[in-house]
Amino acid sequence: MAEKDGFGAFLVGFLVGGVAGAIVALLYAPASGDETRTVIKDKAIELKDKTVDTLDDSYKKAEKAATDAVSKAQDLIKQAQEKGSEVLKKGQVLLEGEKEAAKPKKASA
Repeated sequence: MAEKDGFGAFLVGFLVGGVAGAIVALLYAPASGDETRTVIKDKAIELKDKTVDTLDDSYKKAEKAATDAVSKAQDLIKQAQEKGSEVLKKGQVLLEGEKEAAKPKKASA
């Protein structure tokens, strides 16, 4: 869960930092209006592409984590079933032993 929160914070920081950097660059750049608009357009496209790449990577990581979680859950279920089966067999053996011990002994005549 902490990794998810950390990644979300990273993504927000990445986006905010990109926007802040673009704004500062535009405010201090000695360029005409047309050049500035072109730069804004290019930076917006670049930021969009980076965001899409980051989201794709995030989706792939989330998909892998989900697949790993399902696999681990299946392994745990299998182990629990095996342990339950072992306990059941041991219980049956003990029960049979107790039944034998509880049977009345035949006296020899």
